[in-house]
Amino acid sequence: MGSDALFGIHGTALEIRSQRMAVLASNIANAGTPGFKARDVDFSKALDSASGNDGTSASAAVSDNMAYRVPVQSSLDGNTVELPVEQTQFAENAIAYKTTLQFLQGRVDTVMQALKGDN
Repeated sequence: MGSDALFGIHGTALEIRSQRMAVLASNIANAGTPGFKARDVDFSKALDSASGNDGTSASAAVSDNMAYRVPVQSSLDGNTVELPVEQTQFAENAIAYKTTLQFLQGRVDTVMQALKGDN
């Protein structure tokens, strides 16, 4: 049984969410850096791309679906990071990451029970 059959799209989703978390963390870390341009990943498009039949990896899908964030209010120093927006996006992504991870853990637990013969 391959990992796609066992985990479905959730393994790919976890990888994309992990990479998106790194992008959002970078935005937060650079909130005070003059000229820094905040970026984000369109999760839905990246997941569609990575789960298609064209063999696109999760990393390539993230790169292909990353864009600069358009700020609501421009900063005088050219920085486009809006800390409340980034923190909210990070928190939402972290919750989705944890949910996906819990689902995958449930799948692993089910397989382990089946292999052990537990009821």
